[in-house]
Amino acid sequence: MLKELRIKNLTIIDKLSVEFEKGFNVMTGETGAGKSIIVDAMGLLLGDKASPDMLKTGEKEGMVEAYFDVTENPILKEISIDCKDGILLRRNISLQGKSRSFINDTSVSINTLANVSRSLIAIHGQHEHQSLLKKENHLLFVDSLCKLGDDLQSFKAQYDKTLLLKKKLDSIKGKIKDKEQRAEYLKYQIAEIESLNLISGEKESLEEELTILLNLTKLKELSEIAYGMLYKNEGACIELLSQAITKVKEISNIDRSAIELLQMLETAQPILSDSALFLRKFKGKYEADPVRIEQINERLEAIRRLEKKYKGTVQDIINYLESAQQELKQLEILDEQTEALEKEANANEEMLSKMAAELSNKRQDAAQELENKVIDELKQVGFSYADFRISFERKPLTENGYDDIEFLFSANPGEPPKPLVKIASGGELSRIMLALKCVEIVSKQEYDSGIFPQTLIFDEVDAGIGGITARNVGNRLKAISSKYQILSITHLPQIAAMAENHFAIEKMMSQDKVKVSVRLLSDDMRQQEIARMLSGKVTEGSLEHARELLRI
Repeated sequence: MLKELRIKNLTIIDKLSVEFEKGFNVMTGETGAGKSIIVDAMGLLLGDKASPDMLKTGEKEGMVEAYFDVTENPILKEISIDCKDGILLRRNISLQGKSRSFINDTSVSINTLANVSRSLIAIHGQHEHQSLLKKENHLLFVDSLCKLGDDLQSFKAQYDKTLLLKKKLDSIKGKIKDKEQRAEYLKYQIAEIESLNLISGEKESLEEELTILLNLTKLKELSEIAYGMLYKNEGACIELLSQAITKVKEISNIDRSAIELLQMLETAQPILSDSALFLRKFKGKYEADPVRIEQINERLEAIRRLEKKYKGTVQDIINYLESAQQELKQLEILDEQTEALEKEANANEEMLSKMAAELSNKRQDAAQELENKVIDELKQVGFSYADFRISFERKPLTENGYDDIEFLFSANPGEPPKPLVKIASGGELSRIMLALKCVEIVSKQEYDSGIFPQTLIFDEVDAGIGGITARNVGNRLKAISSKYQILSITHLPQIAAMAENHFAIEKMMSQDKVKVSVRLLSDDMRQQEIARMLSGKVTEGSLEHARELLRI
């Protein structure tokens, strides 16, 4: 159970610490005293979005911390966090909008914090009953209360699979409509590209060759000059080098240190001779070839025309050719694919229809039992003659099946049940929601082997009721508190008087700051608080009325 809650620097709360007890706890106070802040703080532990606006003005960081007297938790066991001394949940939020989460001082993700906190506490909010006014939510209530979540999840998986197959089949059928036209177009493109027999890098090689052919005269002249300077002309480089070698050889005969120079010159001699041979070959190949120039120009023109048409490089066109060939192969086997896919889609639709029927049957069987449970709970909260029915109609298949579910309700004898969304008042909705919550709580306790929170927080679920009805709601909350720790925030003295532990929330104003306090009331103080709740101020009459409520 929740033993202690600490809040620091959130909205108008600077520092607050509350110790709770087992059983039925209530929190009361004037409107605006800070009750909703406490619920919002608990919401932060449950993973609600944190905002810098939640911080107290002038503070850089806020914190909410809750200690639970729990010695084991399967979620914590799985992530190796020891809880033999209890579980301490903490969440810090900063002015920069960032938050940090901790369990027993171990840093965890916000998802882990939320999962653990949801296994410990559950909050039922003051406006939750408004969801009953949306007919589409009634199906969600039935599936949740009747524990059909796994069945629904399996159905949705089959629904998504079937829908995907149908979309794929429709896409293929769309392709079949213009299959022949598309195939002919692809064949034309493939033939056009293949006719050129494109080679990657070919265009660049051709352009380089063309540049050489267009500059043959200049290249031949330069090579002739270079060859003459190197070998052919009088006083050519090779001739002069040969003379130099002879002179240096004579030097080395006298000065042995010139041998190294001689060796260098002798090494250069064959290199120059080889270079002369290369130059002779070069000048021999630079002969005009107008036919080759024309061939290259024609080839380049064909390549450029194809590049312009397909808006890409030679490599892009080669890649497109491969994809076009692959697409053509796929088109040629479309009929076979369609036949196989139609068989698969039909089989999945049959399976989906079967699963929808099974899901509907389970819902209707479970709904009958649920109706009786809700009626029993409604009697517990003051509806002596209530009738509650779940209407089923068939609708086109959706991801939730083909059931169109609506809650029907009657509060008076002799009146047939009518659509809840049309006839229920605000107070009736609050009690019906409480009845549904009680069914959920009892069902979890009786049949569910999984984790279910042992601390239940009811935030003004008694809105819109009063008198003997409020007393009935209080009795039901007290009955639940024999097995769960109940924390109820209420404005009703009838409910507050039923609690075992009564906390008062007060907001105290001074010139420079606001302070919120929560204190456990003694018997005398409790009489004063209930008297205030009864008449707005404490009088002898309201005190006597408070004492009567506490004696009941």
